[in-house]
Amino acid sequence: MTTPRLVLALCLATAMLSGCAAGAAAPGRTSAAQVSGPVSPAGQALLARHGLAGKNAIQVIDTLDRMPVKDRPADLRASVRPDTLLLSGDGVEVSLPVPADTFYLSVAPYVSQTHDCFNHALTGCKGELGGKKVEVDLVEAGTGAMLATGPRTLFDNGFVGFWLPRNVTATLRIRYEGKAAEAKVSTGASDPTCATTMQLT
Repeated sequence: MTTPRLVLALCLATAMLSGCAAGAAAPGRTSAAQVSGPVSPAGQALLARHGLAGKNAIQVIDTLDRMPVKDRPADLRASVRPDTLLLSGDGVEVSLPVPADTFYLSVAPYVSQTHDCFNHALTGCKGELGGKKVEVDLVEAGTGAMLATGPRTLFDNGFVGFWLPRNVTATLRIRYEGKAAEAKVSTGASDPTCATTMQLT
């Protein structure tokens, strides 16, 4: 059990350790974010083996996010970085670019149990509230622009994901069964793509 914290003080975790994932629908510009650079035959085989052939970073993230936990491949590591999705398995690594103007943040609100995470690992970690419905508000600092609002259903692994503009700071509020949590989040080049410290109280 992790000591409750009021802000997103996120600890480093490698792609080999439990990461974080969950879901929002991919943005409308999915088709524009294609794989950049050649993928080796071994890399292509790795993607094909997991049903990910021909998909870009946004599409892969969305596909893995929506999988039931029991179906997520244990032999595939998928680490979301601010600018890249790193996929690896069997000694092979594939790097897919995240669009330059977007940032994918995965958040696992919790009541009593959580884990540390920095780079969101799509096939790794599991939050406490899989499948539960929450209400979210995500407001950009300075402008007051609403980046996300309304009901969300956490994915099976207990996470909710947000595709956000790059280089913004915002306040995220989550409500669940009369409990609430609030934290600041940022989407810069060195910021975490995973947040697991929002305790609902």
